[in-house]
Amino acid sequence: MELDKQTPLKLKVIHFLRLIIAKVARIFFSLYYYNDSKKLPPITSDILKEPAVEVARKIRYKEITSMQVLEECIRRINDVNSQLNCFVENRFDKALKEAREADELVRNGTKTPDQLLQEKPFLGVPFTTKDCIGVKGLHQTSGIVSRQNYIAEEDADVIRLLRSKGAIIIGLTNVPEVCMWWETHNHIFGRTSNPYDTTRIVGGSSGGEGALQAAAGSIFGIGSDIGGSIRMPSFFNGIFGHKPSRNIVSNSGQYPMPNSEFLNTFLGVGPMTRHAVDLKPILEIMAADNANKLKLNEPVSVEKLKVYYQINNNAPLSDPVDPDIETAMLKVVEYLNVKHKIVAEEKKISILRKSMNIWFSNLKTTKHFGSYIMKDYGYFSIIKEIFKNIIGCSENTLIALFTALIDWGGVKFDSDEYKSYLKLRDELEKMFKDMLGDDGVFLFPTHPTPALYHNEPILRAMNFSYTAIINCLGFPATNIPLGLSREGLPIGIQVIANHNNDRLCLAFAEELDKAFGGWIEPQNSS
Repeated sequence: MELDKQTPLKLKVIHFLRLIIAKVARIFFSLYYYNDSKKLPPITSDILKEPAVEVARKIRYKEITSMQVLEECIRRINDVNSQLNCFVENRFDKALKEAREADELVRNGTKTPDQLLQEKPFLGVPFTTKDCIGVKGLHQTSGIVSRQNYIAEEDADVIRLLRSKGAIIIGLTNVPEVCMWWETHNHIFGRTSNPYDTTRIVGGSSGGEGALQAAAGSIFGIGSDIGGSIRMPSFFNGIFGHKPSRNIVSNSGQYPMPNSEFLNTFLGVGPMTRHAVDLKPILEIMAADNANKLKLNEPVSVEKLKVYYQINNNAPLSDPVDPDIETAMLKVVEYLNVKHKIVAEEKKISILRKSMNIWFSNLKTTKHFGSYIMKDYGYFSIIKEIFKNIIGCSENTLIALFTALIDWGGVKFDSDEYKSYLKLRDELEKMFKDMLGDDGVFLFPTHPTPALYHNEPILRAMNFSYTAIINCLGFPATNIPLGLSREGLPIGIQVIANHNNDRLCLAFAEELDKAFGGWIEPQNSS
């Protein structure tokens, strides 16, 4: 990875020192976790391996019952959660009642299968969501100890919409503290582990959801994404995850909520699935009245798309892209050329080097991050809490405290420097819009490395630059799994399209799902 010639010498030195420290630390992490991974039990139910749309079809046509599906999900969650710690709260009793009602609706024949498809396309299908999206009667902690007794009084908009179409919410999955880190760990529920190697991370903030979907614990999941929180867990866990175009899916019912309309455009709620074919119908429900803006049912001819790609963003303080991920992307480029005669154009968009500066600056508001995790928020109180954490006496995670400390400094809201990064964001957005038009997609790494060891991200903190910058620009983006690395860990890429062209991302995901095999069952990964 080459740094920009204009990168200050001091930053170059810090960048290369960090790379060296991270490489040395990797040796110690690998020795510490050597032969410590726990294998998951195999998936014994074929129902759990099928797409959500197929499960729904079988329920409508009485080939299986909702009760059968739900019981398989419950059994699978119980089988894997001791190893993964991804599922944090259930509503099984209420879900079983709703499953019986769904089965009765099918059984009594008052509506034909076609009518059910139109009115309740996911009738009887169990799903899960992360513990920051409100589900009536369940906790909504967002991993914050001071919120551990908070109970959601109503469903978030996306949960309400999915339930209105017959889907059955069965429980919540784990998140990092305040949903603002890319390893899932908090001081209420603990740390979540990767189904492919339990010594590795699951990503964040929808990390528990990513792990549960990879392990086939529910039929589909819902995540949210302000800096990569759907796409990174999807990448690390080998599943599909879609961040919608800005202002398409309602964010109402999450905690914390963006405290300005501008920041609200960064946040997206979207589906996380094992099969690409499920993304579109779930998104169509979640988008509600905005679905018509996406033209999701308009046919997409993949062979007519213009394809662009970039392998590295060359951003300071981030890692170079792993060779396995680079190879996977080039295989996609080759496949498109052989199968569809598409000649993908490699790009070197230099502004992407400034991805983290743009994201951090654009995320600044008058409300400080520390106020979410501490009652008496201030510079010295953060320092005090960091020392308390070191000796094991803090309610907060170390990374959340460091984030609060960084937020205390840095670019000041509404300063000239802040405005300059807003301008740079606008410039980059226009550049992408001009490039993509209505028939273009951009292939880009979701993350530069496969899943790291637990705690290792603190030494590679800026690696989420590949996803975060896309949130700033408001574009739709889909993580697409592309097999396993040499270490048996999931790898993949993200595909990005212009505003409201989500259907291009989804069509591309379906194409590559068929071509490269998509989700791989975890216990078969070695």
